[in-house]
Amino acid sequence: MFHTQSDVVFVKGLKVEAVIGVYEWERVITQPLLIDIALETDISRAAISDDVSDALNYKAVCDDVSAWCQTIQAKLLEHLAGQIADNLLAKYATQKVTLSIAKPTAIKPADAVGVQITRHAKASSNDA
Repeated sequence: MFHTQSDVVFVKGLKVEAVIGVYEWERVITQPLLIDIALETDISRAAISDDVSDALNYKAVCDDVSAWCQTIQAKLLEHLAGQIADNLLAKYATQKVTLSIAKPTAIKPADAVGVQITRHAKASSNDA
């Protein structure tokens, strides 16, 4: 599924209705988005404790991503993806985010069109 040497918490196929697009008609309707998220994080503590407080909460991730999509109302998927990735890196204990956003109704002959990005957490000054 994901090619990584790290632990990953993932969300596949998150469905969100949001304002997205550059055309005037797109700015007055919502369109479906399908979002896949991979968050590289250390899950060893949760694996030992079996306690949700030691885990990256994927329900909270889904709620946040849905809310951000609806609030941002981006014109471009590229902008939306970048904003979501930045927000995930800022809010959650993750070193790397890979995110894809698809617009399944954008191009009739295609199942979907979209973008995929990968962003890394910035090293803190304490890491030096």
